[in-house]
Amino acid sequence: MAQRRGDSWQSEYERQQQAAHREQVRAQRETARQERAADAERKRREKERQQAYAAQQVQLAADRTTGVEHEVEQLGQLLRDALVADPLISFDSLRRVHTPRRFVASVPGPGPAPRWEDFAPPEPTGLSAVFGLGRRTYERRLAEEQERFRKAEQRHGRAVAQYREKVDQKRAEHRAEQEREARDVREFNDSLEQRRDMYRAGEPEAVEWFLERALGASAYPPGFPSQRRVAFRPADGSALIEVQLPLEDIVPAARGYTYVKSRDEMKVLPRPEKERKELYASVLAQVALRTLYEIFDCDKDKVVDSIVFNGHVTTVDRATGHEVSPCLITLSTDREQFGKLLLSQVEPAACLKYLNAMISPNPYELEPIRPIVEFDLTKYRLTNVTMDVVAGLDSRPVLTKLTPTEFEHLIRQLFEAIGMEAWNTQPSKDEGVDAVATSKDPIFNGECIIQAKRYAKLVGVESVQALAGVVEHKRAAKGVLITTSWFGRASHTFAAQHGRLQLIEGPELVYLIKEHLGKDVIAGPVPPKRRP
Repeated sequence: MAQRRGDSWQSEYERQQQAAHREQVRAQRETARQERAADAERKRREKERQQAYAAQQVQLAADRTTGVEHEVEQLGQLLRDALVADPLISFDSLRRVHTPRRFVASVPGPGPAPRWEDFAPPEPTGLSAVFGLGRRTYERRLAEEQERFRKAEQRHGRAVAQYREKVDQKRAEHRAEQEREARDVREFNDSLEQRRDMYRAGEPEAVEWFLERALGASAYPPGFPSQRRVAFRPADGSALIEVQLPLEDIVPAARGYTYVKSRDEMKVLPRPEKERKELYASVLAQVALRTLYEIFDCDKDKVVDSIVFNGHVTTVDRATGHEVSPCLITLSTDREQFGKLLLSQVEPAACLKYLNAMISPNPYELEPIRPIVEFDLTKYRLTNVTMDVVAGLDSRPVLTKLTPTEFEHLIRQLFEAIGMEAWNTQPSKDEGVDAVATSKDPIFNGECIIQAKRYAKLVGVESVQALAGVVEHKRAAKGVLITTSWFGRASHTFAAQHGRLQLIEGPELVYLIKEHLGKDVIAGPVPPKRRP
């Protein structure tokens, strides 16, 4: 019997052990399953994260590509944007308008007036009222509250008076400010009208003021320089516009972007060099044409008859480290010629060639050219006195009998008759310069320094060398030395080697005066025969 109970106990223990083992195995399996599920979830989330990241990078590449394409699109329609835009400015658009502002009293109010109801003590009620109990206390409190109410009314009255005083002061200040603003607007508009009259009369300061504001109102894409200079010449209605052009980096170096998933890399798709150069040349051409269009378009009074455009860039010379400003485009056109263009249909670079523009042969490398003309005459002491020498010339006059001043003015008139603009310098302050002439003719190539020698003998080579020094110092395009006599062989050799000097002797001067002024003159002594 005891044996049977022992066996039964052992069997129960074994069953418990087996159950515990089974539970442990089940728990281990459940733990393993949960770990596998958690690992799968982590992998799923990591895969989703990687996919989301890759999609984000792909979208970023697409967005950057779209941005670059937008930049290029803007660069390609610089001229078109100006043609479809509203007029930049006019004198009427510059007028100011005064709009009176409503007066608002920004002063704290005095608050509501005191009310007796808030001060009156309660009257006796019930048995107290019937038997007259507490009447004396009530009357005493009534007198006290009436005094308090009277003082509150006085304080409120003073507060109201102070409030009204402050409001009146603020109203007076507001009225004075409005009158001052209205007066400023009237004065500005009156000044603007005066400037408009000066503009119509061709006063340089007024014309330059208006044109500078017109160009300043022209909105270019980000990255374009805004510096410009304007000069106006009332003598011929010509305006010199000097504009800072963008550097070559205005053209995006990238054509687009792509995401390389295997390397987790944002790859730049470079823009071909040929395409960059062509686009940069187009940008420069569009800026030039757009500037010309905007000037002629805003000049409703047609004060400006012609424009000389010089386009420069400002950069650092890699060889010297100094800042340089090479000219990349220069051209001259008048209103009639430019008005015949159908700008909405032109190809900008071809249009510049049609206008006989001088363009850098390699603008992408900033290869400079010489401007057609520079109106920088501030470096010369010009005289306002002009003398009509031609009208006073008798039949077959001898040029050496003219006074030095008369001879210098005669030379000026000669250059004007040739088709140039010329000015005489102040006597004794000419720095070796008797006259200055400028031309828009690209063959003549700009500013010319003139020296006039009314000599009856050989002009020495030192005079030619001195003129060369002045030409270099003034950075002029050409130097002309004119004499009634002659030059020696050394002078002609030096001028030929210099390359920018021209010598005009007596016989040639006689011919030029006959050809352009219609006068027969005698130069002076006959030069000796030169030895072969």
